[in-house]
Amino acid sequence: MKKFNNSYLLSISMVSAMGGLLFGYDWVVIGGAKPFYERFFEITSSANLQAWAMSCALIGCILGAVVSGVISDKFGRKWPLLLSAFLFTVASLGTGLATSYLSFVIFRIIGGVGIGLASALSPIYIAEVAPSHLRGRFVALNQMTLVIGILAAQIVNLIIADKVPAEVSDEFIRSSWNGQIGWRWMFYACGVPSIVFFILVFTLPESPRWLIKAGKKEKAFPTLQKIGGEEYAHEEMSNIQATLDDVSEKIDFKSLFNPKYRNVLLLGIVIAVFQQWCGINTVFNYAEEIFTAAGYGVSDTLFNIVITGTVNLVFTIVAMSTVDKWGRKKLMIFGASGLAVTYLLLGTAFYFQLKGVVVLSLVVLAIAIYAMSLAPITWVILSEIFPNRVRGAAMALATFALWIACFILTYTFPLLNKTLGAAGTFWVYAGICIFGFLFILKNLIETKGKTLEEIEKELVE
Repeated sequence: MKKFNNSYLLSISMVSAMGGLLFGYDWVVIGGAKPFYERFFEITSSANLQAWAMSCALIGCILGAVVSGVISDKFGRKWPLLLSAFLFTVASLGTGLATSYLSFVIFRIIGGVGIGLASALSPIYIAEVAPSHLRGRFVALNQMTLVIGILAAQIVNLIIADKVPAEVSDEFIRSSWNGQIGWRWMFYACGVPSIVFFILVFTLPESPRWLIKAGKKEKAFPTLQKIGGEEYAHEEMSNIQATLDDVSEKIDFKSLFNPKYRNVLLLGIVIAVFQQWCGINTVFNYAEEIFTAAGYGVSDTLFNIVITGTVNLVFTIVAMSTVDKWGRKKLMIFGASGLAVTYLLLGTAFYFQLKGVVVLSLVVLAIAIYAMSLAPITWVILSEIFPNRVRGAAMALATFALWIACFILTYTFPLLNKTLGAAGTFWVYAGICIFGFLFILKNLIETKGKTLEEIEKELVE
């Protein structure tokens, strides 16, 4: 039986997964700073400027996802991760130093590019270095660090905004430390892990699979040997090379439309879009309103954050322990069906105007189901199913689709909520989850315990 260097695997996976931590922090920190920067930049009277400040990072996410495929296939996985860390650092410091609305938006977009790069590259890198029987839990590390980043941003926001009055006035912004300086430290705080990430990326070995694809076999062998020993390294190199020998064409985005890649590409895009359109981000984004409807006051914000953030983290850890035992397909089916039932009940609760512990329990249940299934397992599947020769480009396209879906979800929720009400909106999401359940049941294979090359043969050949 082969012995694997788990401590080495954990160390390089955790470094790569720091991209997820910064992704989570940068994504959430904007919410805590919102009451301050809106008044500082005097945009409270413009709904369009407020919406653009909140959502402009999504444009960067989409751009980062697109370019990740090009640069990761050309330069490898390591150096684009370094670029991501650099962009996070620039965005953290630049957003905190912003003196105008325009500069604030520019640095938010730069941070979004970092998110787009990290969201595509961190799972790919971990999947390409981890052995098949450990790959699920190691890729899920990226989701765990993302959740930790979200929780860290929420805690930092609360600490910095401590003793702020319930109603933040223009006078408070002009005369207080919080209004002038404090909110900037919410962004500065992200600079510390960004710089650490930037430094640690230099210690990462390049992905062995990318090195072999690039014709640098001699550089791939030492890393594979350090991971699993000499026998494992020879076997892996042989398996990887077998998926590359029969294809000589240059790989680019056009290659993705080769008929033999069509089905696996469609599978990845649908799963990526479904992770967003399952509707859970509306639960996160409107948690305060939902908890208020459940009978909790504004003073209970800390309680709300502790409940949702802790549940999110705990069940992400549960996913890490189950992904290589239960399998990817079972967890995705559980997530889709579980959310469908929960949304049906949540919509019914809103329809009958129920409040208190009923709504609170259903919201927490939805977050728990998502955290142990669709949230981490989607990234595991996307990092696994694409063939070696087109993995970077395919992952970029799937991540691009995911961020477009996120953008559409964010903008359609208020419209759905206004037209259909909270009950009708959650019933719509229940319908989407039923569709996702049927699609996964029919089209997704189980990838647990299989090498990336075995998965490729099953899905492509």
